[in-house]
Amino acid sequence: MMRLFIFAVCALAVVAVAGCGGGDAEETKEAVVADTVAPLLDRELFFGDPEISGSQLSPDGKWMSFVKQYEGVRNIWVKAADEPFESAKPVTADKRPVPGYFWSRDAQFLLYVQDKGGDENFHVWAVDPAGEVGDDGVPASRDLTPVDGIRSQIYSLPKNAPDVILVGMNDRDPSLHDIYKVDIATGERVLVRENSEGVGAWIFDLEGELRLAYRQTPGGGSEILRVDMNGLEQIATCTFEEALNPIRFHKDRKHCYVSTNYGDLDLEQLMLLNVETGEFQLVEKDPENEVDFGNAVFHPQSDELIATAYVGDRVRVYPKDAETKALWANLKKALPDGEIGVNSNTRDFSKLLVSVSSDVDPGSVYLYDVAKKKAVLQYRSRPELPSEHLAHMKPVTYTARDGMKIHGYLTVPRGMDAKNLPVMMYIHGGPWARDYWGYDPYAQFIANRGYAVMQVNYRSSSGYGKHYSNAGNKEWGIGAMQHDITDAVEWLKSEGIADPAKVGIFGGSYGGYATLAGVTFTPDLFACGVPYVGPSNLLTLINSFPEYWKPFLEGTWYKKVGNPEVEADHQDLIARSPLFHCDKIVAPLLVVHGANDPRVKQHESDQIVVALRQKEKAVEYIVAPDEGHGFRAPNNRKALAVAMEKFLAKHLGGRVQEDVRQETQKRLDEITVDVDAVSVDVPAEG
Repeated sequence: MMRLFIFAVCALAVVAVAGCGGGDAEETKEAVVADTVAPLLDRELFFGDPEISGSQLSPDGKWMSFVKQYEGVRNIWVKAADEPFESAKPVTADKRPVPGYFWSRDAQFLLYVQDKGGDENFHVWAVDPAGEVGDDGVPASRDLTPVDGIRSQIYSLPKNAPDVILVGMNDRDPSLHDIYKVDIATGERVLVRENSEGVGAWIFDLEGELRLAYRQTPGGGSEILRVDMNGLEQIATCTFEEALNPIRFHKDRKHCYVSTNYGDLDLEQLMLLNVETGEFQLVEKDPENEVDFGNAVFHPQSDELIATAYVGDRVRVYPKDAETKALWANLKKALPDGEIGVNSNTRDFSKLLVSVSSDVDPGSVYLYDVAKKKAVLQYRSRPELPSEHLAHMKPVTYTARDGMKIHGYLTVPRGMDAKNLPVMMYIHGGPWARDYWGYDPYAQFIANRGYAVMQVNYRSSSGYGKHYSNAGNKEWGIGAMQHDITDAVEWLKSEGIADPAKVGIFGGSYGGYATLAGVTFTPDLFACGVPYVGPSNLLTLINSFPEYWKPFLEGTWYKKVGNPEVEADHQDLIARSPLFHCDKIVAPLLVVHGANDPRVKQHESDQIVVALRQKEKAVEYIVAPDEGHGFRAPNNRKALAVAMEKFLAKHLGGRVQEDVRQETQKRLDEITVDVDAVSVDVPAEG
């Protein structure tokens, strides 16, 4: 729900570029089936775990790690880089899927994060892949942040100290993260700095020295402060309507790369901030003057900026030197058509792990030898998924009622004409995020069931500039953000794409809220809705945020959404909360939640379910007891898919896969809640 700042610790960020080589066989195959209605594809192909994913090369190039099921759960595996995947061995045996990992700089350890049941209280763990194997078949992992009930943040892996990691822990104050230096091998933890100044994030230089702090200001903006012997000194600031995002330090240690649209700028630009004088120096802005700055890529040895990327309808990449230009050109020659992403690389940049994906292909991974200019296929993430039967995603724009140009993506079922189709509006969360062109399992699954899928980058979505973002301030629910979704439906109708009587709406997080707002405030527009981990009462939502979000509330939420302590905002939040107006709802709902969600508490869904039950409205309810803000476990994802496709077929008339695997049906039965058994006090008003 919040746009939090994440500071990269990897040597090379993942970027994508449109390829232009190879792929002739696939193009011919697609041409043959272009006019054929796609067969009904097994839901397991979309929501089961990929066979292999998340591969990385160790910095020394000796090892390749990846994520694959071990004892039914996605865990980390390791093999020698030149060995077949059959030789790989598991190195973790977690009972919950591992959400992310990376190598230590010296390639001695794998570091990963894990929470309990989706509560997002992530701890940092380390495992030595060459360690002694225990009774569970893997080496012992060690919790580097072993304090119950806290959330850890990874700040830095210093280049000059590869045996340590700098982390933030909110063990002293749940709303603030103190800084610790942790010895990876021993787990010894030393306090570096106590956070007594309300700092939301800390920035280190490439050598692991604490240099800057990021903090919200009392007026709702944000500031970057220099950290020195005298404490904190402000060197840059912006209003709540502007962006000022630290990226990483320059190798000269005197400047920090930032992305900002301060002052009269609309689009975010890449700049260098002098940490002594506070002066900004322009590095680059979008050559097409279309979108915000997207991504910066740095050489792992020289730390030179070697490429930048921007995301419009598709990704655009701009190499910065002759060597990088040649590298991209050679990559495109060696690889099939698609979006090319560099997943990881060796320390000397001699080998790259590269993915190739598209809207109809979740991706294949190749090992690329820079000197030989040769790419060797390693694996396909979902080899059984038939790309020739998937639906293409098309970038679209339309004009909202106030004249604003709104961006989005439309996916039409394969082999069907874009005429009078049942439609699912698929709304992204955030709301300060955006949808992208590429493979999306829900978009493809829903399209395969016979529905056109419309994804809207409504105003407030990130990436399109300051004006686009701030046009959504305090426009939730009954305002322009929701109007953009409504106007997308009207555009689909005017184009003849949508059957006006068969439009549904689905989304997670803010998208879940937009789903509830859609069926509440425009009840004649939607035939059904699937709110997924969505808030129904903005008052209880804000009051239940995790403590570690508190430093960001004033600068983000109170200004952009509302402050429940201010009477005018309090009343406005009531007006925008679907719970207090649910008597208007006529469309049936399938409400979905994770019991351990720390962002949007289950209470949000409980409230709307009970309120609808009391008003004798049609509502179904799914709650996974082992999930948080979205379902990570494949058994829960597959069970939800069964419930969704049956629900949509009932109310919109699409296709449904009748057979259900026994274990999936069992799980669906377990997480389906009897709405009559839900007990919660529903406030009549705020």
